Amino acid sequence: MSVSRRGFLAGLAIAPVAVGCARRAVATGPRALPIPPLAESVVGADGVRRFQLTMQVGNTEILAGKRTPTWGIDGPYLGPTLRARRGETVAVRVRNELPEPSTLHWHGMRVPARMDGGPHQTIAVGGEWTPTWTVAQQAATLWYHPHPHGGTEKHVYRGLAGFFLLDDDVADTLALPNDYGVDDIPLVIQDRRFRADGGLDESDPTDVGLLGDTIVTNGIAGAYFRARTSRIRLRLLNGSSGRLYHLGFADNREFQLIGGDGGLLPRPVALIRIQLSPGERAEIVVPIQPDDRVMLRALPIEQRGELDADRAREFGFDDTFDILELRGAKEPRSSAVVPDALVPMTPVPAAAALARRHFDLQWFQINRQRMDMNRIDFTVTPDSVEVWTVRNADDWPHNFHIHDVQFQVTEIDGAAPPSELAGWKDTVYTRPGSSYTLAMRFGAHTDPTYPYMFHCHLLLHEDHGMMGQFLALAPGQTPAPMSMSHG
Repeated sequence: MSVSRRGFLAGLAIAPVAVGCARRAVATGPRALPIPPLAESVVGADGVRRFQLTMQVGNTEILAGKRTPTWGIDGPYLGPTLRARRGETVAVRVRNELPEPSTLHWHGMRVPARMDGGPHQTIAVGGEWTPTWTVAQQAATLWYHPHPHGGTEKHVYRGLAGFFLLDDDVADTLALPNDYGVDDIPLVIQDRRFRADGGLDESDPTDVGLLGDTIVTNGIAGAYFRARTSRIRLRLLNGSSGRLYHLGFADNREFQLIGGDGGLLPRPVALIRIQLSPGERAEIVVPIQPDDRVMLRALPIEQRGELDADRAREFGFDDTFDILELRGAKEPRSSAVVPDALVPMTPVPAAAALARRHFDLQWFQINRQRMDMNRIDFTVTPDSVEVWTVRNADDWPHNFHIHDVQFQVTEIDGAAPPSELAGWKDTVYTRPGSSYTLAMRFGAHTDPTYPYMFHCHLLLHEDHGMMGQFLALAPGQTPAPMSMSHG
């Protein structure tokens, strides 16, 4: 660690801590994978689909035989899966029964800024918030989680997260596994540490945040799923604070990547490994044989860039974990073959970019600035194209997430990206020393008061200021005076 880095961390009153993590999940005995329930909704006479969610304190058996104090949404840990269709108007009444203020952010959703659930939409203790918007994007696997400035890692770590699935007519026509909980399985992967009494250990984060020695899959450790069909679709979400996952099966079986953050790819990609940084999603279709028993595993991270061996070890890059055992039926029901073509994607016309921006990620800063709730970093024009270059100028891992937009990764260090990054993204891993070029088209929402965020989605980094904000303004609009707090 350089002197300048030490000085920077000392100024934040944070000491760099090296915490060794176990290289395997804690053995607790296999348990059947819980499937998050579908959230109930009611469509009124006005055509609006309405959901109700309550953020609450709970108690959960994450480790077999032990109870852990947790936070959850409509339950003791995690939250239900919301589901809506393109073109629908949705409204979500969110009630906060936690002991402190929080927010609920719709990660990956195109949504008006005041409905985004970022740090400016704080829900007071005992209070309610009712955002409403029209779904204006393709079928995709999105998720929701808290976003209180300075407290996001703690709120997510304690269990506040859930899926938000979008459907549309195009995806409905494709021969893909789509029976929720049967052959279409949402999978949130998290790492946690536990004290001897079963409570969550929130002490001593590393420079990337709270790294756990136990994998928690859909809320339990030691999970298995019994597949009844010859192919299953896994909707993978890295719901961890700071850990990257390099996922593959113990027998190196090939699977097909069919979707990323923003929806289905133009065509499936055959892989044996897929890497996800915090906040990223991937949809894969996995073949299942009769009486199969195969482990989905997290393997050492290969994309290390300019990260030395000691730092890689500290950040968990050498760790291996069991994630989920898949068990095949004796006579699995036959599934259709994944089609060769999925959803066409029109390239963003980068040559028509209204603005080109550059972002350097280093320590807890973007372009050498930390987050200020009352500072607008720039403004964007609705329905405009921009090209952003994001460089990891650090010897830490970072990633980059933008609110209210899906982007295309057009270059990595001047070269074409790999095929697994061919789809729409809202979060991208940035390996140390590398530059990523992102092309995007902003939507129609405008607001002179409420901004959108851009930030590293390693939650400790976000909490300590690796975040900025921008306004979407129509021609002639001017920013309103900023006087915000995150309390």
